[in-house]
Amino acid sequence: MFAPKQAATDRPWVKGRSEISLSAFAFLFGELVQYCQTQVSNIGELERRLEDSGYGVGLRLLEVLSYRERNSRREVRLLEMLKFIHTSLWKCLFGRQARELEQSNTAEDEYMISDFDLFVTKYISVPKDMGQLNCAAFIAGIVKGALDGAGFPARVTAHNVAVKGAPRPKTTILMKFDSSVLLREQRLPAM
Repeated sequence: MFAPKQAATDRPWVKGRSEISLSAFAFLFGELVQYCQTQVSNIGELERRLEDSGYGVGLRLLEVLSYRERNSRREVRLLEMLKFIHTSLWKCLFGRQARELEQSNTAEDEYMISDFDLFVTKYISVPKDMGQLNCAAFIAGIVKGALDGAGFPARVTAHNVAVKGAPRPKTTILMKFDSSVLLREQRLPAM
């Protein structure tokens, strides 16, 4: 008469897109920013708190996406991991891949992912006394969590870059990799 309920672990992984309401996310993210703001005294601390909040999300997203898309295969090459973040992770977060992935001209251990209109910067009203606040620190935390979880330690920061003719600045996620990552990359055979 009644079929026994399946446990969540017994159900198959759904490969379809699971989307949440943008207004619900904007409300929850706004509350996260407000909560973090009450716990700190300056902008740098607030951005660090947002980055710390995103770090755990990045670790978990790496796990889920690796399981769904890569059959639990772990990337060992730096460029392949960056492509994974640029495409798969970005698609999961924003529904599309990032606009740009580039290496720094001045340092071989620095890479940048740039994009316009990230929803974490789009729907947040920054008070005048915190004019330099960059809420994309949350996304930098997600990227840092994914990189650390995959074995690519890096310092990850978010920056706003003004673009001529654009109504809003471009957000750039700057990743400066640990020297151990570059040494490992040199030891791996060329592909």
